[in-house]
This record gives sequence, structure tokens and C-alpha cells, in this order.
Amino acid sequence: MARRDTEAREFMDEPDCDPHRLERTYRHFTTVNRLVSGWRRIYRGRIRPHLSTHTPTTVLDVGFGGGDIPRSLARWAADDGLALHITAIDPDPRALLHVRRLPTADVRFEQASSADLVARGDTFDMVISNHVLHHLDAHEVGSLLDDSLALSRHLVIHNDLSRGRLGYHLYAAATVSLSRRSFVHQDGLLSIRRSYRPPELRAQVPPEWRVEPMFPQRLLLTHERVGG
Repeated sequence: MARRDTEAREFMDEPDCDPHRLERTYRHFTTVNRLVSGWRRIYRGRIRPHLSTHTPTTVLDVGFGGGDIPRSLARWAADDGLALHITAIDPDPRALLHVRRLPTADVRFEQASSADLVARGDTFDMVISNHVLHHLDAHEVGSLLDDSLALSRHLVIHNDLSRGRLGYHLYAAATVSLSRRSFVHQDGLLSIRRSYRPPELRAQVPPEWRVEPMFPQRLLLTHERVGG
């Protein structure tokens, strides 16, 4: 835990992993993210203040996984009577297959990478991601940040884990019952080992990006254009 484990590869990333365990993993993401990712707080404090009742705000979610984060954001905005249009992308066709089985609210899901959207000239008011950074090496993080700035007219929020022993052991105990039927337990522990600590991420990103710790054992990597 003293150093990032950059060699570990999550089971669900394997192209030949058990499809039934993968599907259950996607479903469990809703519960896991509700408990630990803090998006409700992020919506209230950082996203909702920029929304209006009449003019739609556009958001791009990069690497939607199980699709629960963009669906939650769309539902919260609708409950508040605010106009929010979300596009969610993921390069994995299995993720798209999963979300097409579920109600999508005001979310457009697409199999694509951030580079694909940059190439076709798309732009959005905001760009977000959840649990993407720890999957990437230094070069890939740089590419994601470049793409994020090209795609966002105003605000970027990359939300991820922050590596720590306490979080690792608490997560291990809380998810051990899920270890046989999904990848939530094993891959979650690998994700924590792969994740950054705030000083590590600060040393890797350009100075205009802000790294902020968030409870419990989270970090936010953000960029906001002044006057955006």
C-alpha cells in the first residue's frame, strides 16, 4: 500500500471474464457508488449551482461502467426541476449492452472513448468521470486531461479512490460476501491498490488542475474555466 500497484489488472477488464459475474458486478456498482463515491454531495455542491430550469446544461460522463452515476445525476436534476442532458461513454461494448437493459432517463449512452468525441468536435458544459483515473498510467492520465479540456466548456470533475489501509480493510470486510458471485470484492481491492494518493496525483498533473481529498478516502481532480 505504500506504493501504487500499477501491475494489477482487474478481473472485469479481461475480455473473457465470466459474463454472469460481470453483469452482477455492474449491478452492484449502484450500491457501492451510493455508499462511497459521494456523487450526491458533488451534485449538490458543484453541479447543481450551474444548472437552470430552462436552458439545458450538457454533461459528458467518461467511462460510465454500470451507468448508475449518469442515471442518478439525471434523476436528481429532474427532481429539482432543472434541465440536464447527459451523454455517457465507455469503450467497452459489454458496458453498453448492460445499460441498454435498464431505464436510461435523460441519458444518451454510447460506446466511445474521449478521444473519439474530441475527433468529431463534440463539446459539453461539464465533463465528469468516476473510478477512471486509477486504471490509467501517466501517459493515459495526460491524454484524458487533454481530452477533458478539449471537451469541456466550463467544469471538469474526475472522482476516484484515494489509496489507504483503512479504506482497504473496511472495503474488504464489507464486500467479502460478494466475492463468489461478482468481481466487486476482488476488483475493488485491486482498484484501491492501483489508486493514487493526493500528493502522487498532484505531482503528475499540470498545476492548473486541483487535487482535493474528499471523505471517505476519495480524491477529486478538478478544473474550472474562469468565467465559463
